[in-house]
Amino acid sequence: MDLATAMTEAPDQAFAVLLQRHRGIVHKVAGSYARGAEDRADLAQEIAAQLWRAWPSYDPSRSFSTWMYRIALNTAISFLRGQAEPQRGAVPLDDHLHELADERGFDPETHERLRVLQRFMATLGPLDRALLLLYLEERSGREMAEVLGIGESNVTTRIGRLRQRLREFAADHLRD
Repeated sequence: MDLATAMTEAPDQAFAVLLQRHRGIVHKVAGSYARGAEDRADLAQEIAAQLWRAWPSYDPSRSFSTWMYRIALNTAISFLRGQAEPQRGAVPLDDHLHELADERGFDPETHERLRVLQRFMATLGPLDRALLLLYLEERSGREMAEVLGIGESNVTTRIGRLRQRLREFAADHLRD
């Protein structure tokens, strides 16, 4: 059964399958925008609720992951705006990032680079954080532009600036 048929005949089931298949997007976005475990869980739940509310308007001829990222990032940015204090400081990219690094046998230098990347992301505003997250996911410039609602040339320019800022940040923060 194709997605369009599934959306018509069993929309609840189609949504559940797609949400499960792409749950990593929810966790990455929540982990990038919320500080503590409780806030991450709250944000992940809010993202899932927003996805469910928007589900009837999803066009199955378009990429589900792009649609999902757009809603997840917009929800996360709204979440940040609603916080009493700005979310600065240590913001994990993923709850299990360092566990995954250990499982894959990453060396101490790679762990240190991951920590620097986390600290750098914590310094970014919501749009740049979203852009960097999509860039790290190796999304195309066109897809990043579509998710964020900005032009491709703006994406290219901002990515270039972010890469330069990250190089400078890493040079200042990596241990020799």
